[in-house]
Amino acid sequence: MPIYDFKCAACGHKFEKLTSISRRGQVTCPKCGGPVGRVYEGKWSMGIKSSGGGGCSCGGNCAGCAGCGGTN
Repeated sequence: MPIYDFKCAACGHKFEKLTSISRRGQVTCPKCGGPVGRVYEGKWSMGIKSSGGGGCSCGGNCAGCAGCGGTN
């Protein structure tokens, strides 16, 4: 299971959560219980820093990005 970054829409709390892809939409804020959204930031992976979009304009949302090939 991957670790995702989230930010609460209600209180602004940022946190990481280990969850399956199918359950990401069920994640709520651990502080206030509010709705959360994914945060796309550069991360270190196997010693190589991901720029969260490489040289394209996906802003880190690489899963839907043809420029990155969905790999970042």
